[in-house]
Amino acid sequence: MVNSPVRSSDADVATTGAQAGAEVVRTLYGRQLARIDKGAGDFATAADVAAEKAILDVLRAARPDDAVLGEEGGQQGAGVVDGVRQWLVDPLCGTLNYAVGTLLVAVNVALRGGAAAVADPFGGEVFRTDGESAWVRSAGAGDTLLTPTAASRLVDVNLDPPFPAAPDFRAVELLAHPEFGRHFRPRVGSTTLALAWVAAGKRAAYVTDGGDLSGSVHFAAGIALCRAAGCVVTGIDGAPVGEGRGRGHGLVAAADEETHGLLMSMIHGG
Repeated sequence: MVNSPVRSSDADVATTGAQAGAEVVRTLYGRQLARIDKGAGDFATAADVAAEKAILDVLRAARPDDAVLGEEGGQQGAGVVDGVRQWLVDPLCGTLNYAVGTLLVAVNVALRGGAAAVADPFGGEVFRTDGESAWVRSAGAGDTLLTPTAASRLVDVNLDPPFPAAPDFRAVELLAHPEFGRHFRPRVGSTTLALAWVAAGKRAAYVTDGGDLSGSVHFAAGIALCRAAGCVVTGIDGAPVGEGRGRGHGLVAAADEETHGLLMSMIHGG
């Protein structure tokens, strides 16, 4: 819990919340968990719900006047209006992975337009930002500044639906592009932990289709980390994410301008 809510920074609150959720995720791992059907093949588990409750307990204690949008609980407190701060919470990103025993999951907590944290429950790392700089905190160690690099040449591509940009853009076609194989090596992920890895230099880039993802509980924390670390972050159309008006949809988060440019040329060059 947050011991001193008045003095705690937003980054500390986000970090503590993400750690609280990650602890629940670790504790419940491997158990037979009830599934909550959400339609269209999507579902939550009891771990998603319990982790969100743990995060909300932290946020209510530290920031009782702030609104919260949770993946499982929806909107709590005032909606997004002038002067109202809103936290975006995805308590277990990668639920399907988790349900079948795969450890590739993340816990995402972000203050809209501000601080954020992404916890890797099984890797023991918390990626965090105050909105200006970004660090990783490992178990038993302090904070280390995140330094993006494209040296790995690994690119995570999200193939999960929906696909609003089709037929103009299909992520699966990017994987088959001849230039992609010459410059990069594909990784197909199903959790936004990969965005934190771009910020940390573990991945060269991350690509996904979608709408305006800047206000998504799934993506907001990872986008904040990448921006603060100095990554190049745009929609698949090259527009800044969060612009609205039909632009800035989907996401291309790259370690540097060269990597971003190569990916954009493959996406739009045919």
